Amino acid sequence: MGWSFTVLRVRGIDLKVHITFVLILIWAALYWSAVADEGANGALFGIVATLLLFVCVVLHELGHSLTAAHFGIHVEDITLLPIGGVARIEIPENPKQEFWITVAGPAVNVVIAILLLVLGAILDRTSVLSLDNLTDSMRGAQWSGLLPYLTVANIILVIFNILPAFPMDGGRILRALLAMRMSYRRATELAASIGQGMAFLFGLFGFLTGNFFLIVIAIFIWFGAGAEGRNVAVQSVLGHLTAGEAMIRQPHTLEMSDPLSRAVELTLSTSQADFPVIDRTGQLAGLLTAEDLLTALRDGRTELVGVLMRRDIQPIPPTLPLSDVQTRFESRGVRALPVTGPDGQLIGLLTVADITEAFRLLSIEPDLRRSQPEARPV
Repeated sequence: MGWSFTVLRVRGIDLKVHITFVLILIWAALYWSAVADEGANGALFGIVATLLLFVCVVLHELGHSLTAAHFGIHVEDITLLPIGGVARIEIPENPKQEFWITVAGPAVNVVIAILLLVLGAILDRTSVLSLDNLTDSMRGAQWSGLLPYLTVANIILVIFNILPAFPMDGGRILRALLAMRMSYRRATELAASIGQGMAFLFGLFGFLTGNFFLIVIAIFIWFGAGAEGRNVAVQSVLGHLTAGEAMIRQPHTLEMSDPLSRAVELTLSTSQADFPVIDRTGQLAGLLTAEDLLTALRDGRTELVGVLMRRDIQPIPPTLPLSDVQTRFESRGVRALPVTGPDGQLIGLLTVADITEAFRLLSIEPDLRRSQPEARPV
């Protein structure tokens, strides 16, 4: 996810914080400073309370991620946003695995709530307050209110997450249970429809009560359910199509010593917009993207291709499923990736347009998938 930076790595999983996360901390500092009329102490209280809450959110996402890793399922990363945490996990083909991966998140919050209750008993402190008393405690920036605040927050996280509002945890649990009895695509369609129905109710209730946060959650659920449904539809059409079956074979390439005018010439005379860049030995050295080329031309830059190309581009193997390729496009902020063979030699280029075209053709004629030749080095 763009505009994110890694702050921690847990068992090979990157924990990232999106730049917008600082907004929730600023809001917390200003809110408690003003509401509690405690100045710097209120601001500090707001920041600490928010950070502790997000520690629970991180542990929730780690519950999902570590369970997925246990099943051998790839976890891209965990990103903290102002509205919560997002773990990017490859969707398992086995619905039972998806069930346990999804359940693991709320289960972590159950464990945290129990531990906080035990801690309260050991310290002889109240772990659970009524909502009125808890509200008064938090508004007064009373540090003694942090324990009941975190306890109640984790209980609410459990209840909220088990609601069948896809793509939240409850909706994914529902999808997994449905997928045990029907096709994965049909299960997703049903779960997404139920999720959007609940999103409408959330939004309506938030509008009637003036709860802006509930409206934001409703919007997130509505569009998230729709996007997830579309992604699964794409995957069901593409099946197990690989990068090697959809890539451009023998793509046009640039050399590091080529001027930008050469890239412009190829862009205008071919249907290709992104170009693998090779060095003097013919090995892949980088990628010149259409976006970088346009930016350079707009700024009047005249550097050689080797200066402007992206060197951190990791090529993909021809056997990589297209569903995984899409994830890499999103995480790396590119619309094309070079494809290399076992010896590291460039054998093709795969773009977002290639995947879109494959989806369009296979939607019309699924049997085309069977007639695709195997990808071989050229």
